Amino acid sequence: MAEAADGAAGGTGLSPSLETAWGLRERSPKGPKPGLTLDRIVDAGISIAAADGIGAVSMGKVAKALGASPMSLYRYVSSRDELYVLMQDAATGAPPAMPADVTGWRARLDWWARAQRDVLRGNLWIVRIPITSPPATPHQLEWMEQGLAALDDSGLEEGWKLSVLMLVSGFVRSDVALMADLDAGMRERGQDPGEAMRRYARTVDALTSSEPERFPALRRLLGAGVLDVADADADADVGADAGAGAEDAEFDFEFGIARVLDGIAVLVDNSSGS
Repeated sequence: MAEAADGAAGGTGLSPSLETAWGLRERSPKGPKPGLTLDRIVDAGISIAAADGIGAVSMGKVAKALGASPMSLYRYVSSRDELYVLMQDAATGAPPAMPADVTGWRARLDWWARAQRDVLRGNLWIVRIPITSPPATPHQLEWMEQGLAALDDSGLEEGWKLSVLMLVSGFVRSDVALMADLDAGMRERGQDPGEAMRRYARTVDALTSSEPERFPALRRLLGAGVLDVADADADADVGADAGAGAEDAEFDFEFGIARVLDGIAVLVDNSSGS
């Protein structure tokens, strides 16, 4: 997130463009190009990121997409990093309403994590934006509010609630980033998930077979077939293997979020018993 500007109007500590996002400033009609607005700049940045990744977003490219000069953008946003923050907030949007039948802190927190994951999977470029400061944009704080509210019946202290949200959000972000990295790497090499795992299993086997005493745990893993896609599927079509890879990714997420929630449950139990 962009650093807050010192001495900003209204005492928020935010930069003018972030105050505009909160509706605390009028959206300036001024500018060298009529019709250029903060919303249009943000939308153009999102379009570039969605097509080519966050690394492709620059003030120059955004300006070109809008038919404006790069310098004209600085009347609305102070830097590319600040633009990233505004893009993330716009693409994330407000959290969806939690269904009334989702009750209890664990079910609500699980639902909240999955809602975040859905947003990130639909905007993979977001996980490439470095986190440099706490959330301070409208939608980010709405997500934070919903997460804290999910823990209302947990009995946790407020500080613990914040730590729980950081833990869960960190897991979700890491899961999506890993999925994106693996997918990009396999696509670049022209491999489907099933083929990639078979090759990896063969590589690990070749590297460890001559020194089983050095890698006993890995040899047991290989022996159990955990790293293999079944040989019977070797001739399956790419679509089937891709489906298997997607199922593996879902299993990893389900396993991980359940273990994270298990750990939080221990914290909740200990807190209620103290």
